[in-house]
Amino acid sequence: MAQDGTSVLPEGIFSLLDTDLYKLTMQCVILKFFPDVPVTYSFTNRTPDKKLSRAAFRWLEAQVEKLENVSLSADELKFLENTCAYLSPQYLSFLSKFRLQPSKQLKLVFSPIEDSGRDSDLGDFAIHTEGLWLDTILYEIPLLALVSEAYFKFIDKDWTYEGQVDQAYQKGVKLLESGCIFSEFGTRRRRDYHTQDLVLQGLRRAQDEATKNGWKGKLSGTSNVHFAMKHGLLPVGTVAHEWFMGVAAITDDYENANETALRYWTATFGEGVLGIALTDTFGTPAFLKAFQAAIPDFTAAAPGPELTQASSEGTTTPGVQSLATTEPPIAAPIPVDGTKTTTTYANVFTGVRQDSGDPLEFIKTMRDFYDQEGITERKTLVFSDSLNIDLCLQYKEAAEKEGFQPTFGVGTFLTNDFVQQSTGKKSVPLNIVIKIASASGRHAVKISDNIGKNTGDRATVEDVKQRLGYREKTWAGGDEKTRWGTADALEPRAS
Repeated sequence: MAQDGTSVLPEGIFSLLDTDLYKLTMQCVILKFFPDVPVTYSFTNRTPDKKLSRAAFRWLEAQVEKLENVSLSADELKFLENTCAYLSPQYLSFLSKFRLQPSKQLKLVFSPIEDSGRDSDLGDFAIHTEGLWLDTILYEIPLLALVSEAYFKFIDKDWTYEGQVDQAYQKGVKLLESGCIFSEFGTRRRRDYHTQDLVLQGLRRAQDEATKNGWKGKLSGTSNVHFAMKHGLLPVGTVAHEWFMGVAAITDDYENANETALRYWTATFGEGVLGIALTDTFGTPAFLKAFQAAIPDFTAAAPGPELTQASSEGTTTPGVQSLATTEPPIAAPIPVDGTKTTTTYANVFTGVRQDSGDPLEFIKTMRDFYDQEGITERKTLVFSDSLNIDLCLQYKEAAEKEGFQPTFGVGTFLTNDFVQQSTGKKSVPLNIVIKIASASGRHAVKISDNIGKNTGDRATVEDVKQRLGYREKTWAGGDEKTRWGTADALEPRAS
């Protein structure tokens, strides 16, 4: 409470779980197999016209410093133990003692356009992250959320929270009444913490309405682990591009990187657990070649979390040859008893996530793939690329027509959908990303299904394209500078 008795809204990051679930699942695998790998991360502002002031940057610096004080609470640990059984006890023990060290791992730089020394000076800003992969993987989501909050706290202030709960409720009702299964994915580009909290209040109301009316749609959860705990929802998510990018850079084997990354994943969590695969890190065609490969018997984790022990000093029993040892599955001895598995990754994974390129083309690609593999089971397609209501309904119809179960991860459309109070025009979100830039001293790159989402060292990108026979693709709907509208026109409020 403030001195005048009014409530003070929370700002910044104050929970280690105020992040996306897939950061925790990836950190779990990294602890097991790559605890000593050094990495760097790079920040990109795809809307470079949106700059910070010196005052905004100083606020950002102060919030980043506070990250050093954030740790896992006893209640948060209990929530993870009860809700996320796939996270091993060894990993949860590690996380309970985990601390970020921004003073050692982060470098923030402000470059004013015209330096008068005033707080109002506008400029570009850079964020460099460096350290062990294990120690730095949890920075991405809170840093992006803080940058967005800084911009809308100091630069674009022509907006209010008014109507956010009802707006989210109305969006939720439209999706649920139409039979959509969706989750909230909006942490990284949210306007601020309070906005995301209001949005989830509205979505919970919509789910209550859906339950009462027997609608087929469902709010399946939120990617944000903290808000899942706060609002009684399931934390949802599996893996990010970062996992495939990191494995590829570490091994320098792009031809087999997708399959190697799938092996590590399966070896940690087991078959069918966290089973939504991400296809587009090096182009979907390259991924599908790996997806149709047979799963080696020696990489499959036994049921339960006991065997997913961490591969770091003091946590693994010496001399025990099991999946609890530090030896990665690609180096482990292959049994020579004459048996050979025929189960493929495509068989055991529940489905795939589409995050770049033309979603309608992707649906057809996956239908052809599963048909070719003789897989008749109904698979899930998760759509997560800059969605709104109209797009969800369009992709739902197309996916169901091809025999898929569509689900949707809806992000910025929910947590950063505002209008300017003075004009009624859209208050446009920042399009900002943080990507792993190197691992083990080698460049880490991404060449997605849309050229606008490619990231990383240009020479390495071209080299990987040549090695994989990658075919460049563009998509008319994939302009990264205008993904969430423009300030020049009135924007529909719920479409």
